[in-house]
Amino acid sequence: MLVLISFTALILFFLAGMNMLRKGLISLTYSKIEERLLMFTDHPLKAFLISIVFTGFLQSSSAFMVIVIGFVSAGVLPFKRTIPMILGTNIGSTFTTEFLAVKMDVFIWVLLICGLLFTITRKYPLKQIGTSFLGLGIIFFCISGFSRLAVPLTQLKAGAGVLQHLHDSSWSALLIGMILTAIIHSSSVCVGILMSFMNEGVVGLEQAMSVVLGSNIGTCITAVMAAVSGGYAAKQTAYAHVLFNVLGVMIVFPILSGITGYVAQLSPEPAQQIAHFSLLFNVVTALLFLPLANVFYRFINMLIPAKN
Repeated sequence: MLVLISFTALILFFLAGMNMLRKGLISLTYSKIEERLLMFTDHPLKAFLISIVFTGFLQSSSAFMVIVIGFVSAGVLPFKRTIPMILGTNIGSTFTTEFLAVKMDVFIWVLLICGLLFTITRKYPLKQIGTSFLGLGIIFFCISGFSRLAVPLTQLKAGAGVLQHLHDSSWSALLIGMILTAIIHSSSVCVGILMSFMNEGVVGLEQAMSVVLGSNIGTCITAVMAAVSGGYAAKQTAYAHVLFNVLGVMIVFPILSGITGYVAQLSPEPAQQIAHFSLLFNVVTALLFLPLANVFYRFINMLIPAKN
């Protein structure tokens, strides 16, 4: 029971750390990110690139999609312009996974202490930097905690059952990644837990890759929920996000076993292997779909026609 409570607490702290990091970066770089975003959506390539940058700053594809859907619901951003932005945000979200793969155990307390001291000053930009440092320190503290809990969790009946499903088939691992991400509304937390388990040798590379693919689909839940109360254009944007991510997974999933060896050669560190896989997957699928933006626009319009 204590292990499960600790695991749940670490997830909550991880989410809090992500929120602090996001707030610090936004305050430090863009005080009015929403207003600036609209300036770069007049051309598909510009919208694609700026969505990568803003998602990287927000440290969350879900947060970025909520902003985009808000604009679409307000009628200030046409649905057609959101398609390249959806593709870009998938790439921007991999900045977080690459960052999480860096070993920062030695600097955890440095980040926490410096962050606290900077925050106390309440002076710009030290306060904003301090908030980001605190968030980073909490995130890496949680990742270290996940690593320590990896083996004890697998010794519990529930944990052993989940692990058995992970090893049973790639489909089970895909489903677990999808459900876990949908529940906690953060693919970063899911991947962070996954990296910790991989470092402890509890989860293999192919199973981890399947979980990442499932996480890419599960992360769409936030956009879908944000669009529920919006108009037709908002729903079109949310379902376009789902469509892109599902199609990307459908393309890569059948060849997962074949590319495992290649992914293993990208780095000797298990956490970095999965981070590099996530980056390559999202870059390749985004570049594959970007030239077909108009085709997807017509297809979504056919599925969810806008009311006149």
